[in-house]
Amino acid sequence: MDDSPTPSPFLQSFISQTLRITTTDTRVFVGELKCTDKAKNLILSRTHEYRYPAASELAAVVEKEKGTVGGVKMALKSRYIGLVVVPGEYVVKVEVEDGPLKPAERY
Repeated sequence: MDDSPTPSPFLQSFISQTLRITTTDTRVFVGELKCTDKAKNLILSRTHEYRYPAASELAAVVEKEKGTVGGVKMALKSRYIGLVVVPGEYVVKVEVEDGPLKPAERY
């Protein structure tokens, strides 16, 4: 186990970039990384949360569309949550959404 008191330099290299974080419960958070710590907790600002439809909702749409040609499309549910802490223990995947922000876009 890493006992160093400093956060991961790799994660710190993404500060001020927009990240897409997937958690163990399949939620996706998209926001600007503000800071991290040695436990790999992530603090995001200007964050949107996206959720997949519940299984019951999906089943209802599939039943309704039964017999039609093509697949079933459902949008992810989303909401703006602003500043959020994503505990490192629940992070499954971290993706960089885009390049670094220009100084004027940071605030």
